[in-house]
Amino acid sequence: MRNPFSIGGLSVKPGERKLIDLPIAKLSNHAPVTLPVHVLHGSQPGPTMFVCAAIHGDELNGVEIIRRLLRTLDPQSISGTLLCVPVVNVFGFISRSRYLPDRRDLNRSFPGSAAGSLAARLAHLFMTEIVRRSQIGIDLHTAAIHRVNLPQIRCVFRKRPRCHELGMAFGTEVMLESPERPGSLREAARHVGVDVLSYEGGEGLRFDEFAIRAGVGGITGVMLKMEMLETAEGVELPVHDRRPPILINASSWVRAPEGGVFRTTKRIGDAVNADEVVGHVANPFEDSAAEVRAPRRGIIIGRTTLPIVNMGDALLNIGWSEEFNDTAISPEREVLEEPPFDEDDEVVE
Repeated sequence: MRNPFSIGGLSVKPGERKLIDLPIAKLSNHAPVTLPVHVLHGSQPGPTMFVCAAIHGDELNGVEIIRRLLRTLDPQSISGTLLCVPVVNVFGFISRSRYLPDRRDLNRSFPGSAAGSLAARLAHLFMTEIVRRSQIGIDLHTAAIHRVNLPQIRCVFRKRPRCHELGMAFGTEVMLESPERPGSLREAARHVGVDVLSYEGGEGLRFDEFAIRAGVGGITGVMLKMEMLETAEGVELPVHDRRPPILINASSWVRAPEGGVFRTTKRIGDAVNADEVVGHVANPFEDSAAEVRAPRRGIIIGRTTLPIVNMGDALLNIGWSEEFNDTAISPEREVLEEPPFDEDDEVVE
C-alpha cells in the first residue's frame, strides 16, 4: 500500500482526490485568500507531477484546461500523484490583471521568500508546497492581451533531453528553444531538480477552444509518457504521431512600417516565405497602403489581434529553425533575431 500524500498539514489517501486550500494572506478587509490545490493521489506508485495556470492572472485558457482535465481523471486509475493548481495568481485573477496588487510579476519573483513582498511570499508558498514535492511540472500560459500565440511548448530542449522527450509527448505543432528568465518558475524549479514545460496558447482574457483542447490532450500525452496513465478514455490526444513538432530556436517580430489599420489574411500556424507580402497597413484617411513583408521563411507563432497600429508595433511573430536555413533571407530586409519571448515576457515595442 502507498503512503498518504501530505500537503498543507493534511493527508490524502491512495486512490483519493481532495481539494486543499493553502493559506496565502488576508486582504485589507481581513478576508482570507487561499491557494486551492486539487490533489489526485493515485492508487499505484509513480511520479508526482504538477500542472498550474494563471501565474499571470489574465491568462485564462489554462484555468479551463485544468477544469476539463480533472473531469477526465480518476485517482483510482492514476499511478503517482497529480497536483493541479488552476489559479496561482489569485489576486490578479480576481482583478483580471497580469500582475499582483504590488504591481510585481509573479513569474519574476521565484523562488520567493517567506518574509518578502506579496509576490515573493506567494512564490515561496508555491515552491515549498507544490514544486519541491514534484519531479515534473507543466506551466500553462497564453499570450498577453491583444496578442495570440499558436499552441506551443517552450523549454530548453537542446541541453535537456528529458524536456525534449516530454515536449515531444505533449505534441504541439511547434516547440521553442526558450531560455530561462531570472526569477521565472522554470529557472527556480530547475535549481531544485524539477523539469518544467511551459505551454503557450491563445490570448489573454479570452478562451481559445483550439488551444484548450491542445492543452488537455498534451497534458494527457505527458502523463502517458510518464506512465502515470495506461489509457486516456474520453480525451482528445495530441496528433504529434502524424508529424513531429517543428523545433524553433529563433524568432523575429514583423513590425508596422507605418501607422494605420493593419489587414492580413495570415493566421497563426501559417508558413511564410522570405519577402512574401503578409499584410498591409492602410491609411484610414487616404487611398494608400504600405506592404508588410516577411523578412525570411518561417512559421507564424504569434500575432497581434489589434487592427489599429502605430509605426513599429509588433504585428506577426515569425519563428524558424535550422531546417529553414536552406532558404535565403530577403536581401532587402534586415532580420533582427530575437530570442523567443518567454511565457512572462511582453513584447518590447
